[in-house]
Amino acid sequence: MPVSPGTALVTGAARGIGAAVAEAFAREGTPVALLDRDPDVRRAAKRLTTTGARALALVADVADPAEVEAAVAHTEAELGPVTVLANVAGVLRTGGILDLDDADLAHSLAVNATGVWNTGRAAGRRMRERGAGSIVTVASNAAATPRVGMAAYSASKAAAVALTRTLGLELAPQVRCNIVCPGSTDTDMLRSMWPDPTDDRGSEAVVAGNQGEYRLGIPLRRLAEPRDVAAAVLFLASDAARHITMQSVTVDGGATLGG
Repeated sequence: MPVSPGTALVTGAARGIGAAVAEAFAREGTPVALLDRDPDVRRAAKRLTTTGARALALVADVADPAEVEAAVAHTEAELGPVTVLANVAGVLRTGGILDLDDADLAHSLAVNATGVWNTGRAAGRRMRERGAGSIVTVASNAAATPRVGMAAYSASKAAAVALTRTLGLELAPQVRCNIVCPGSTDTDMLRSMWPDPTDDRGSEAVVAGNQGEYRLGIPLRRLAEPRDVAAAVLFLASDAARHITMQSVTVDGGATLGG
Protein backbone atom coordinates (compact mmCIF):
# COMPACT_ATOMS: atom_id res chain seq x y z
CA MET A 1 0.00 0.00 0.00
CA PRO A 2 2.26 2.83 -1.24
CA VAL A 3 2.44 6.04 0.76
CA SER A 4 3.48 9.25 -0.98
CA PRO A 5 7.21 10.00 -0.67
CA GLY A 6 8.10 12.02 2.39
CA THR A 7 7.92 11.62 6.14
CA ALA A 8 5.14 10.47 8.48
CA LEU A 9 4.64 12.22 11.82
CA VAL A 10 2.72 10.15 14.37
CA THR A 11 1.55 11.61 17.68
CA GLY A 12 0.87 9.50 20.76
CA ALA A 13 3.50 7.10 19.45
CA ALA A 14 5.07 5.85 22.69
CA ARG A 15 2.76 2.84 22.86
CA GLY A 16 -0.58 1.38 21.83
CA ILE A 17 -2.21 2.48 18.59
CA GLY A 18 0.29 5.28 18.00
CA ALA A 19 3.25 2.90 18.20
CA ALA A 20 1.48 0.47 15.87
CA VAL A 21 0.82 3.24 13.35
CA ALA A 22 4.47 4.31 13.43
CA GLU A 23 5.55 0.71 12.93
CA ALA A 24 3.18 0.33 9.98
CA PHE A 25 4.67 3.33 8.21
CA ALA A 26 8.19 2.13 8.97
CA ARG A 27 7.43 -1.26 7.42
CA GLU A 28 6.41 0.55 4.24
CA GLY A 29 9.81 2.23 4.17
CA THR A 30 8.50 5.65 5.19
CA PRO A 31 10.71 7.70 7.52
CA VAL A 32 8.69 8.31 10.67
CA ALA A 33 8.80 10.78 13.52
CA LEU A 34 7.29 9.52 16.77
CA LEU A 35 5.92 12.27 19.00
CA ASP A 36 4.73 11.81 22.57
CA ARG A 37 5.04 13.70 25.83
CA ASP A 38 6.08 10.40 27.44
CA PRO A 39 9.88 9.97 27.21
CA ASP A 40 9.27 6.28 26.51
CA VAL A 41 8.74 7.39 22.91
CA ARG A 42 12.53 7.20 22.61
CA ARG A 43 12.35 3.45 23.21
CA ALA A 44 9.63 3.07 20.58
CA ALA A 45 11.76 4.94 18.04
CA LYS A 46 14.84 2.90 18.93
CA ARG A 47 12.93 -0.33 18.31
CA LEU A 48 12.21 0.87 14.78
CA THR A 49 15.77 1.99 14.07
CA THR A 50 17.06 -1.45 15.05
CA THR A 51 15.01 -2.85 12.15
CA GLY A 52 16.68 -0.45 9.74
CA ALA A 53 13.93 2.16 9.68
CA ARG A 54 14.57 5.89 9.77
CA ALA A 55 12.85 6.98 12.97
CA LEU A 56 13.04 10.09 15.11
CA ALA A 57 11.79 10.47 18.70
CA LEU A 58 10.17 13.74 19.72
CA VAL A 59 9.23 14.45 23.33
CA ALA A 60 6.55 17.11 23.08
CA ASP A 61 3.02 17.93 24.22
CA VAL A 62 0.44 18.21 21.44
CA ALA A 63 -1.53 20.62 23.63
CA ASP A 64 1.31 23.15 23.44
CA PRO A 65 1.38 24.94 20.04
CA ALA A 66 4.97 26.11 20.45
CA GLU A 67 6.18 22.59 21.19
CA VAL A 68 4.24 21.23 18.22
CA GLU A 69 5.66 23.84 15.85
CA ALA A 70 9.19 23.10 17.04
CA ALA A 71 8.62 19.35 16.68
CA VAL A 72 7.36 19.64 13.10
CA ALA A 73 10.26 21.90 12.16
CA HIS A 74 12.74 19.48 13.75
CA THR A 75 11.16 16.54 11.92
CA GLU A 76 11.53 18.22 8.56
CA ALA A 77 15.10 19.23 9.28
CA GLU A 78 16.06 15.65 10.22
CA LEU A 79 13.87 13.46 8.02
CA GLY A 80 12.50 15.66 5.27
CA PRO A 81 9.06 17.11 4.43
CA VAL A 82 6.12 15.81 6.44
CA THR A 83 3.65 14.40 3.92
CA VAL A 84 1.57 12.38 6.40
CA LEU A 85 0.31 13.40 9.83
CA ALA A 86 -1.34 10.76 12.03
CA ASN A 87 -3.05 12.29 15.07
CA VAL A 88 -3.17 9.45 17.59
CA ALA A 89 -2.37 11.20 20.89
CA GLY A 90 -5.25 10.93 23.32
CA VAL A 91 -6.23 10.80 26.97
CA LEU A 92 -9.17 9.21 28.75
CA ARG A 93 -10.95 10.63 31.78
CA THR A 94 -13.93 8.52 32.83
CA GLY A 95 -16.83 9.53 35.03
CA GLY A 96 -20.33 10.94 34.82
CA ILE A 97 -20.94 14.52 33.75
CA LEU A 98 -22.18 15.41 37.23
CA ASP A 99 -19.12 13.87 38.87
CA LEU A 100 -16.11 14.79 36.73
CA ASP A 101 -13.92 17.72 37.70
CA ASP A 102 -13.73 20.67 35.35
CA ALA A 103 -10.04 19.88 34.98
CA ASP A 104 -10.88 16.46 33.51
CA LEU A 105 -12.90 18.04 30.71
CA ALA A 106 -10.29 20.72 30.12
CA HIS A 107 -7.48 18.18 29.88
CA SER A 108 -9.48 15.93 27.55
CA LEU A 109 -10.20 18.83 25.21
CA ALA A 110 -6.62 20.11 25.40
CA VAL A 111 -5.09 16.84 24.22
CA ASN A 112 -7.80 15.18 22.15
CA ALA A 113 -9.12 18.26 20.35
CA THR A 114 -6.69 21.17 20.70
CA GLY A 115 -3.88 18.74 19.98
CA VAL A 116 -5.43 18.03 16.57
CA TRP A 117 -5.83 21.78 16.04
CA ASN A 118 -2.16 22.40 16.82
CA THR A 119 -0.70 19.58 14.75
CA GLY A 120 -3.14 20.14 11.89
CA ARG A 121 -2.14 23.78 11.60
CA ALA A 122 1.61 23.20 11.90
CA ALA A 123 1.75 20.30 9.44
CA GLY A 124 -1.17 21.41 7.27
CA ARG A 125 0.38 24.78 6.53
CA ARG A 126 3.52 23.14 5.23
CA MET A 127 1.59 20.52 3.24
CA ARG A 128 -0.53 23.15 1.52
CA GLU A 129 2.52 25.21 0.58
CA ARG A 130 4.09 22.11 -1.01
CA GLY A 131 0.83 21.08 -2.66
CA ALA A 132 0.39 17.60 -1.18
CA GLY A 133 -0.26 15.75 2.05
CA SER A 134 -2.55 13.54 4.07
CA ILE A 135 -3.82 13.92 7.63
CA VAL A 136 -5.51 11.07 9.52
CA THR A 137 -6.99 11.59 12.97
CA VAL A 138 -7.67 8.63 15.24
CA ALA A 139 -10.84 9.56 17.11
CA SER A 140 -13.26 7.02 18.61
CA ASN A 141 -16.62 5.40 17.96
CA ALA A 142 -17.61 7.26 21.14
CA ALA A 143 -17.49 10.47 19.09
CA ALA A 144 -20.85 9.57 17.57
CA THR A 145 -22.31 7.01 20.00
CA PRO A 146 -23.04 8.03 23.61
CA ARG A 147 -21.14 6.06 26.23
CA VAL A 148 -22.02 6.10 29.93
CA GLY A 149 -19.23 7.66 31.95
CA MET A 150 -17.29 8.87 28.93
CA ALA A 151 -18.73 12.32 28.28
CA ALA A 152 -15.44 14.23 28.41
CA TYR A 153 -13.76 11.71 26.12
CA SER A 154 -16.71 11.57 23.72
CA ALA A 155 -17.02 15.35 23.49
CA SER A 156 -13.32 15.82 22.84
CA LYS A 157 -13.24 13.11 20.19
CA ALA A 158 -16.33 14.54 18.48
CA ALA A 159 -14.53 17.88 18.36
CA ALA A 160 -11.50 16.17 16.82
CA VAL A 161 -13.73 14.69 14.11
CA ALA A 162 -15.26 18.07 13.29
CA LEU A 163 -11.86 19.77 13.25
CA THR A 164 -10.40 17.18 10.91
CA ARG A 165 -13.30 17.39 8.46
CA THR A 166 -13.18 21.19 8.42
CA LEU A 167 -9.43 21.07 7.91
CA GLY A 168 -10.01 18.73 4.97
CA LEU A 169 -12.39 21.23 3.42
CA GLU A 170 -10.08 24.18 3.94
CA LEU A 171 -6.95 22.40 2.71
CA ALA A 172 -8.51 20.80 -0.38
CA PRO A 173 -7.41 20.03 -3.01
CA GLN A 174 -3.81 19.86 -1.81
CA VAL A 175 -4.34 17.88 1.42
CA ARG A 176 -6.70 15.04 2.25
CA CYS A 177 -7.99 14.74 5.83
CA ASN A 178 -9.77 11.66 7.18
CA ILE A 179 -10.69 9.99 10.46
CA VAL A 180 -10.44 6.50 11.92
CA CYS A 181 -12.82 5.75 14.79
CA PRO A 182 -11.73 2.70 16.77
CA GLY A 183 -13.87 0.90 19.26
CA SER A 184 -12.49 -1.14 22.16
CA THR A 185 -8.84 -1.84 21.36
CA ASP A 186 -6.43 -3.81 23.51
CA THR A 187 -4.30 -0.95 24.82
CA ASP A 188 -3.22 0.36 28.20
CA MET A 189 -6.01 2.94 27.94
CA LEU A 190 -8.73 0.31 27.60
CA ARG A 191 -7.23 -1.92 30.28
CA SER A 192 -7.21 1.01 32.71
CA MET A 193 -11.01 0.68 32.75
CA TRP A 194 -10.87 -2.98 33.87
CA PRO A 195 -10.90 -4.07 37.53
CA ASP A 196 -7.48 -5.66 36.94
CA PRO A 197 -5.59 -4.30 33.91
CA THR A 198 -3.31 -7.36 33.89
CA ASP A 199 -6.17 -9.87 33.70
CA ASP A 200 -6.93 -10.73 30.06
CA ARG A 201 -10.36 -11.93 31.14
CA GLY A 202 -11.36 -8.27 31.33
CA SER A 203 -11.92 -8.43 27.58
CA GLU A 204 -14.79 -10.88 28.05
CA ALA A 205 -17.05 -8.27 29.60
CA VAL A 206 -16.21 -5.77 26.85
CA VAL A 207 -16.99 -8.27 24.10
CA ALA A 208 -20.23 -9.36 25.79
CA GLY A 209 -21.50 -5.80 26.33
CA ASN A 210 -23.39 -4.29 29.24
CA GLN A 211 -27.13 -3.77 28.92
CA GLY A 212 -27.17 -1.50 31.97
CA GLU A 213 -24.78 0.88 30.22
CA TYR A 214 -26.41 0.48 26.79
CA ARG A 215 -23.37 -1.24 25.33
CA LEU A 216 -24.32 -3.88 22.80
CA GLY A 217 -21.04 -5.77 22.78
CA ILE A 218 -18.88 -6.61 19.77
CA PRO A 219 -20.43 -8.77 17.02
CA LEU A 220 -17.02 -9.97 15.81
CA ARG A 221 -16.45 -11.31 19.35
CA ARG A 222 -12.97 -9.91 19.82
CA LEU A 223 -11.19 -6.75 20.82
CA ALA A 224 -9.33 -4.87 18.14
CA GLU A 225 -5.57 -5.01 18.23
CA PRO A 226 -3.61 -1.79 17.65
CA ARG A 227 -2.45 -3.10 14.28
CA ASP A 228 -6.09 -3.36 13.13
CA VAL A 229 -6.48 0.38 13.62
CA ALA A 230 -3.06 1.07 12.13
CA ALA A 231 -4.07 -0.73 8.93
CA ALA A 232 -7.00 1.66 8.46
CA VAL A 233 -4.75 4.67 9.09
CA LEU A 234 -2.20 3.41 6.58
CA PHE A 235 -4.90 2.90 3.94
CA LEU A 236 -6.33 6.41 4.33
CA ALA A 237 -2.85 7.92 4.20
CA SER A 238 -1.89 5.95 1.09
CA ASP A 239 -2.32 6.65 -2.60
CA ALA A 240 -4.97 3.92 -2.65
CA ALA A 241 -7.27 6.44 -0.91
CA ARG A 242 -6.36 9.36 -3.16
CA HIS A 243 -10.04 10.26 -3.80
CA ILE A 244 -11.15 9.96 -0.17
CA THR A 245 -11.28 12.99 2.11
CA MET A 246 -13.35 14.19 5.08
CA GLN A 247 -14.50 10.61 5.67
CA SER A 248 -14.62 8.47 8.81
CA VAL A 249 -13.86 4.75 8.99
CA THR A 250 -15.11 2.93 12.09
CA VAL A 251 -12.96 0.02 13.29
CA ASP A 252 -14.97 -1.47 16.14
CA GLY A 253 -15.93 -5.01 15.15
CA GLY A 254 -19.52 -3.87 14.65
CA ALA A 255 -19.99 -2.54 18.19
CA THR A 256 -21.97 0.47 16.97
CA LEU A 257 -23.90 -1.60 14.43
CA GLY A 258 -22.58 0.39 11.50
CA GLY A 259 -23.78 3.68 12.97
